[in-house]
Amino acid sequence: MQAGSELRPQFSGSVPEVYDKYLVPLIFEPYAIDLAERAAALPITNILELAAGTGVLTRRLAMALPGSVFIIATDLSQPMLDQAASVGTRRPVEWRQADALALPFDKASFDAVVCQFGVMFFPDKARAFAEIRRVLRRGGVLLFNTWDRIEDNEFAQAVNDALVEVFPANPPRFLARLPHGYHDIETLRRDLSAGGFSAVPEILTLPARSRAASAHVPAVAYCQGTPLRGEIEARDPAKLLTATAAAEAALEQRFGTAAVDGRIQAHVVSVEC
Repeated sequence: MQAGSELRPQFSGSVPEVYDKYLVPLIFEPYAIDLAERAAALPITNILELAAGTGVLTRRLAMALPGSVFIIATDLSQPMLDQAASVGTRRPVEWRQADALALPFDKASFDAVVCQFGVMFFPDKARAFAEIRRVLRRGGVLLFNTWDRIEDNEFAQAVNDALVEVFPANPPRFLARLPHGYHDIETLRRDLSAGGFSAVPEILTLPARSRAASAHVPAVAYCQGTPLRGEIEARDPAKLLTATAAAEAALEQRFGTAAVDGRIQAHVVSVEC
């Protein structure tokens, strides 16, 4: 994923492994299946993935797309790409470190660009969209998703609220500020237009369910498998386990002490170049 301290979150250390183990099956897998199916319906010969993270969408693209479609999967974070490559895909893809604000590809290189839950992290979204438009061929498609507001994503909201109790003077706001901070549809349209996309984007709001065997799973996923960990440790390095336990207790209070089931929701956006 892309971005930038609290302005540029770090997906490093143990975060990529915890992210892949806990967060991917918790919230990313259903939306990766959806995006891969949408990409498979496009008449394409190659596709560029941005903010590939640990490769959940990449793996789905490798399964859904014909073997003749060339896949390049990129991310700003090399540790995330290393985790993705260690898991691998069912057929070869090209893994490449790249910044969405300065893509290392020629003009009109790709039939499609796809991005799963990465646009929220682009520090200059209009510039990133302009770069995407530059590398797309005429008639090419940008396909991406972005989380809806935190209130429509119940596990994330419960964790966010729990940390207010742990750090009342300065609660870490990563979840509300970044993953769930780019949900306004008019803002999406405006940024795409500023990036040079003149076609009207198709925007679908897609709900799903997030399930886990216990509240411990989402607590660890969010507190230790995202850059929220860095914000917690920046406030008090000794409180990571305390914060995780508080999140788990809040989740248990809201969803129960056995298996947990919460609502998640995202916008899916498609626009032609």
